[in-house]
Amino acid sequence: MKRLLLLACCLLLLGENAEAIKAYDIDLPETASVSGETLHLNGYGLRKKFFFKIYLGSLYTGQKATTTKQVLSQPGPKLIRMDFIHSKVGRKKIVDAFAEGFQKNSPRLVGKPETKQFLALFKADFIEGDRVDLTIAADGSVSARHNDRELGSVSSAELGQAVLLIYLGKKPADDDLKEGMLGQNP
Repeated sequence: MKRLLLLACCLLLLGENAEAIKAYDIDLPETASVSGETLHLNGYGLRKKFFFKIYLGSLYTGQKATTTKQVLSQPGPKLIRMDFIHSKVGRKKIVDAFAEGFQKNSPRLVGKPETKQFLALFKADFIEGDRVDLTIAADGSVSARHNDRELGSVSSAELGQAVLLIYLGKKPADDDLKEGMLGQNP
């Protein structure tokens, strides 16, 4: 009986480890549910600015993708998750970083109403331990959550692609983060 109990405990512990990856003391689940669909952790990486660690970024997709083209062409939802490591990142810095990402990868959207609406969703600073989810729905619309609090959504397939390009475009926010999200982790 004791052996059976010990075996059951070992299996439970192994099962927990198989369900999440730990990186920078953050548990990254191997799957996430979006609109009733199960997405799989495609990859993750660290967003750094100078020598500061800002957040751990992860990408969840329906199918494994190793290129930006594969991610963009996949049907169904996608999830970008940011788990903040830095003590505090001001709202203005986040909004400016998103705006810079649009400028570098999707300049045709700069100043457009949907871009302004997306940037206006972010009204608070982000602190260590915060989680921000950007969900790109199957129709391309984008919704944002901060610590499980819905910030809002913007219906624009073009914006959905542009948000993905901030991280995965030709001029990404961070080259190492892009590689990590595309599954090229160390």
